[in-house]
Amino acid sequence: MKDIWGKFKEYIKTHKTVRDLLLYIPLFLVVCFAVNYAIRKHKAEIEEIERARQELSFKKYEGNLSKHLSIPLQEAGISKEKTHQIVNKLDTVLKMNRLAPRDTYLLTLDEDGNFKMIVVTKDFSRYYVVQDGEDLVAGIVDITVDTRERFAKGDIDSTLFGAMQADGLKPSFILDFTDVFSWAVDFNTETRQGDKYSILWEEDYTSTGATLNERILAAYYEGSAAGKNYAIRFEDEFYDEDGKFTKKMFLKSPISVRGVRISSRFSTGRMHPILRIKRPHLGIDFAAPAGTPVEAVADGVVHAKGWKGGFGNYMEVYHPNNYVTCYGHLKGYAKGIADGVKVKQGQTIAYVGSTGLSTGPHLDFRIRQNGKYFDFLSSKKRSSAVREIPASKKEEFNKIRDKYLERLKNGK
Repeated sequence: MKDIWGKFKEYIKTHKTVRDLLLYIPLFLVVCFAVNYAIRKHKAEIEEIERARQELSFKKYEGNLSKHLSIPLQEAGISKEKTHQIVNKLDTVLKMNRLAPRDTYLLTLDEDGNFKMIVVTKDFSRYYVVQDGEDLVAGIVDITVDTRERFAKGDIDSTLFGAMQADGLKPSFILDFTDVFSWAVDFNTETRQGDKYSILWEEDYTSTGATLNERILAAYYEGSAAGKNYAIRFEDEFYDEDGKFTKKMFLKSPISVRGVRISSRFSTGRMHPILRIKRPHLGIDFAAPAGTPVEAVADGVVHAKGWKGGFGNYMEVYHPNNYVTCYGHLKGYAKGIADGVKVKQGQTIAYVGSTGLSTGPHLDFRIRQNGKYFDFLSSKKRSSAVREIPASKKEEFNKIRDKYLERLKNGK
């Protein structure tokens, strides 16, 4: 090996051209790398300048249409006359009275503040008005929408809301989940650490990844207090694993807002907090902030709305089979609520207050049948199903149920 190395060095000494190549190749490579770096850096600087130029050349405004479209146009500096022309042109492809606060707009002006384009996104379409020379041009572009199924599951550490939000689920979707079980589980009083949930849903999404609609296909909630609860979507309604309608005659609670606590239960001899005497408390007190919505626990007709002594602002709702639900200490009533008005299960009918003999904001909720009050929390009557899958569709339901239950179990 030493002999070969010696011959190589001797060869280099006697051949100048080879020696020069060996000396200059590394230098040449360094120069090439330096030039390449300089070119790439210069190109990046040019691109950054171009981006900055475009940002300076075009002004963009965007937001939700919580106000009439003409307001953000004028706030961007567009004249009233031009605003009127733009709105009228857009009205040829999208009627202004169809716009809702959830719809969005993107407005573009040039560097001098002149109108260039506005795009309004509503449902699955984009409606636009573009400045084309001296003319305004309007049109519609449909958004491509695809559908996919998704799955999530988890354990409850403290609250269902906190656990599901930590798993990446949106607040509105969490409320949809709790609504599915609102006849079977009172998430205000029956949630326990260690409870489990799983959910399968279908969502519409666009090429940009934006989610448009979410539809729960099946859900499961298991808890030490709530037991095992299933909800299977079939023909746009939910049924349990046996095919019984999940909607019951009564909701589990007149308040669906999370975090409400029960401050006093049904009792035949409770010490009254103000009068300081023992007297029956034939209802349930739900402690909640003033203004919290109160919902009708079942379909019925409003009766006896008004002031009632120690109950303050009070209301009764009459239901089938001689049931009457009572709501006391109310701050006020929902719009349109009056004696004789029909209300639907889950409809907001009033708001929590502290009127009458009350130490703080809460709802005094009571229920009676044939004139006799009973404990709503322990009553089995409130969870009786009103209907189930008809025999002619049971086989079809069972196939869908089995498929969804397998997905809930395996998460696939």
